[in-house]
Amino acid sequence: MLNSDAAKKLPLHVGIIMDGNRRWAKNQRLPVSSGHSRGAEVFKNLALYCNKIGLKNLTVYAFSTENWKRSATEVSALMFLFKKYLKSVMQDFKNENIKLKFIGDVSKFSSDIQKLINTIETETKSRTGMRLNIAMNYGSRAEIINAIKNMQKDIDSPLNKNICDLTEEKFGSYLYTENQPDVDFLIRTGGEKRISNFLLWQSAYAELYFADVLWPDFSEKIFDEAIQEYYNRNRRFGGE
Repeated sequence: MLNSDAAKKLPLHVGIIMDGNRRWAKNQRLPVSSGHSRGAEVFKNLALYCNKIGLKNLTVYAFSTENWKRSATEVSALMFLFKKYLKSVMQDFKNENIKLKFIGDVSKFSSDIQKLINTIETETKSRTGMRLNIAMNYGSRAEIINAIKNMQKDIDSPLNKNICDLTEEKFGSYLYTENQPDVDFLIRTGGEKRISNFLLWQSAYAELYFADVLWPDFSEKIFDEAIQEYYNRNRRFGGE
């Protein structure tokens, strides 16, 4: 459990790279799909816990633009899991004050998945609790390119008026995470030490935490330990 001081100074925005589902399944001698199913349950429980302790913004990496390169069997299983999970979200989060947003190019998904995404975002848009971003078909480089294209379409943008007026804040308003604070704490499970094209712009000054645990074994206790370490760090932002 978090100590009282750490609980009072939570990060404004936590990002999580949920890595290790496939390795967990292999270690358990189970199908890869079982690892993804277990990982989805861990995510759901953690999201509820984060909302409970008062976290304001949480972004999780669910499916990257590179994940389409996996075997057709695994991708098909993931699409089935997405539909199952999205349907359960509407029920499991029904009485939770959580606002959900799906970031990434969701147009690449099937029409039924897109419909579920639209329904969830519409039904939760007026909620005032934790903002939960689920990154699906997401890549940070693609997000930045997309932001530039959207600026070009906006006749009032600095790109079309005076490029000298472009600021970091204005550019950030064209990203998927518009009007949300930058990520100040980024967690990656699975033991790998890289950020894999995830929230590159938003994580410019994020504290990084690499957990040597596969995502299906991640828990509230491990999350609390990570937050405690964040609290103990001295963030200088390039200063003394």
